[in-house]
Amino acid sequence: MTQVHGTAATNAAAPGDRASRGRLIGAGLILVSLVLVALGAYLGPYKYATSTPGKLTVQNCTVDYKYRSSSSSSSSRKKTKTRWCYGTFTSDDGTIKDLNAELRSDALYQRGHVIETRRISDLSYMQDQGWAHAIAVGCAWWFGALIALAIGLFSAITGFPYGQGESQRLFRSTLVTVAVGVLGLVVSLLVVFFT
Repeated sequence: MTQVHGTAATNAAAPGDRASRGRLIGAGLILVSLVLVALGAYLGPYKYATSTPGKLTVQNCTVDYKYRSSSSSSSSRKKTKTRWCYGTFTSDDGTIKDLNAELRSDALYQRGHVIETRRISDLSYMQDQGWAHAIAVGCAWWFGALIALAIGLFSAITGFPYGQGESQRLFRSTLVTVAVGVLGLVVSLLVVFFT
C-alpha cells in the first residue's frame, strides 16, 4: 500500500494566489479598454474629420465573390460578395482629382452616378455616411471599452472574491455599468447600421 504525503490544504491553490491572478486579469482588461477607446476615437470621429470630402463619378462597378470556410469541411464554405465601384474622385474644393479611385460600395451603380465619398489616404476611399455614423462607430467602440473597464476595475480591486459585503456592492455597481455598456453598444450599432 502506498502512502500519500501532504494534505489537501497544501496541494490546493492559495486564496491569495487566486486573488493576485484576478487582479492581473483586471489590469489586462483595463489596458484592453484603453486600446478600445483609442480605436474608437481613430476609427470614428478622427478618421472622418481628417478625410477629404468629395465625389466619385462611377465608371463601372463589379462584384468580387470569395469563398471562405467556417470549418474544415468543404460543404460549409460560404460565398461572400464585395461590391467595388471604380471612377474619378474629385474633392469638394477641387484640389484633388484621382482618375483611378476605387470604392467599396453598398450597391452597384450605373456609369455616371455620383457617390458622396471621403478620401482617407492616397489610395483609400469610403462612402460619406455623415457625422452621425462616424460618432456612432466611435461610441460603439467606447461602450465596448466601458464593459471591459468595468469588469477590469472590479477584478483589479477585488481579485474576484465577490462573496464579501463590500465587494457585493461593487459587484452590483459593476453589473449596472456593464448593462449600460451593453445597452449603449446595441444602440450605437443600430445607429451605425441604419445611417
